[in-house]
Amino acid sequence: MQVLIIGYVWPEPNSSAAGSRMMQLISAMREQDWQVTFASPAQLSEHMADLDQWQVHCQPIELNSESFDHYVRALNPDVVIFDRFMMEEQFGWRVEKFCPNALRVLNTEDLHSLREARQKAIKKNQVLELSLDRQSDSFLMHSDLAIREIAAIHRSDLTLMISPVEIKLLQEHFQVAQEQLLYLPFMLERTRKREIEQLPSFEEREHFITIGNFRHAPNWDAVLQLKQHIWPLIRKQLPKAEMHIYGAYPPPKATQLHNPKQGFHIKGWADDAKAVMRNAKICLAPLRFGAGIKGKLTDAMQCGTPSLTTTIGSEGMFLELPWNGEIIDTQTMIETPQVFADAAIELYLNEKNFKAYQDNGIEILQQQYDRSLWQPVFIGRLKQQLEQCQVLRQKNFIGLMLRHHSMKSTQYMAQWIEAKNQ
Repeated sequence: MQVLIIGYVWPEPNSSAAGSRMMQLISAMREQDWQVTFASPAQLSEHMADLDQWQVHCQPIELNSESFDHYVRALNPDVVIFDRFMMEEQFGWRVEKFCPNALRVLNTEDLHSLREARQKAIKKNQVLELSLDRQSDSFLMHSDLAIREIAAIHRSDLTLMISPVEIKLLQEHFQVAQEQLLYLPFMLERTRKREIEQLPSFEEREHFITIGNFRHAPNWDAVLQLKQHIWPLIRKQLPKAEMHIYGAYPPPKATQLHNPKQGFHIKGWADDAKAVMRNAKICLAPLRFGAGIKGKLTDAMQCGTPSLTTTIGSEGMFLELPWNGEIIDTQTMIETPQVFADAAIELYLNEKNFKAYQDNGIEILQQQYDRSLWQPVFIGRLKQQLEQCQVLRQKNFIGLMLRHHSMKSTQYMAQWIEAKNQ
């Protein structure tokens, strides 16, 4: 099997949950001994994974260039995975034209349009409800970005969705057929009993932690919430506690928030994110908007670190199992930061429930994120979609219609840019 992945960026598993997720997909396919090529128009980055170790070929490609046409025709992949809908927009018509029999798979990471709509709602001090009953919520979701993203999903043979909540939204609100969607959460190694026994105890841990790529808008917003509203309230009750904030690519506006006197530490890049998470007492994730599921929270579970987050932060993550800490209603946190701060203080001091929170996290990991359960689902579905590809394409009339019209316009725009560049 020959697989081509077209990435918006090169995978950085130590920088973001999206990077970790991509490496999980690559690992699953390489274990089948499938040949995997990762291509991207992005610049190489210092934190990108060493794909050579996985025997994955790296291929730089250009936007709006017929050089890709020659490349993909020669490679002739069985499966093409577009990582983010923007790559499907750019290269989907070229793949269809030059490799019409290749299975076209879209990897979303999260619904970008949902994240954007929630960010816009927050500016109005509202939390977007996924029921979309309110006219204002529907208006926010029906953005240009949503039209582009949902169109890419309809055009694709299969879309990988990381959140069951977002699958429901796509099926009920955007009429995406079940046959075109695959729920595939993080695929994580099962935590062994020996690893659990070696986790630091409550007494051995100290301070609060949060972690996340600073380029991701929900993470930066959460840092500002901590700095401006939540941490001063916590610090007043716990004067010896510190807030440690880790993440890739901290901009100057973030490093300027560093203030040791206030116990507020911008740590930046962590060489070993799991190590710093294991030594922390509580993980804080005061997320006001976002989509998908949160790698920092599964990291906390793996490290036996209780977490405090919002309903947005925990969305789609725990199948109604007991959480490994506490969850605060997002709107409540926005209106009354003291509620979030009080819950953080209670968790920090609560040695009595510490072990129970750890056990809850391990149970969530085993029930929902076990790699040995999800990897066969992923591989099996790719094989099934390949076998039934032509039949399913004919059933997907919306996709046929969109490919006929929008792909032509995308093609002509790309060719116009290409001609202009020459």
